[in-house]
Amino acid sequence: VQLQASGGGLVQAGGSLRLSCAASGRTLSSYDMAWFRQAPGKEREFVAATRWTGGSTYSADYADTMKGRFRVFRDNAGNTVVLLLNNLKAEDTAVYYCAAGRWSAVVPGPVDYWGQGTQVTVSS
Repeated sequence: VQLQASGGGLVQAGGSLRLSCAASGRTLSSYDMAWFRQAPGKEREFVAATRWTGGSTYSADYADTMKGRFRVFRDNAGNTVVLLLNNLKAEDTAVYYCAAGRWSAVVPGPVDYWGQGTQVTVSS
């Protein structure tokens, strides 16, 4: 299984970006998928996740500090996870990683697959 992240780039503060992460090699439509980020000199942190709730439906979870400006959802029959970043701030500058796993009560749980990361740089 490969997770291919894309959509990062350089944007001014207040701008928006759309990150996508597509799975290949097998279908991950019944997996939970999430986004993490890692800023320079900091630990990787959870951003948002979509949890499979059965059939073709998913719920969304966000880190408390990410609520309101970011939106996460699935696309492409559940094999792509999309993260919309709005009203970006300089502190959102980081490498954004996608991940997939099967999680129960705790989100995120152990990760089975990681993507390679996409750089987001926000200029102030």
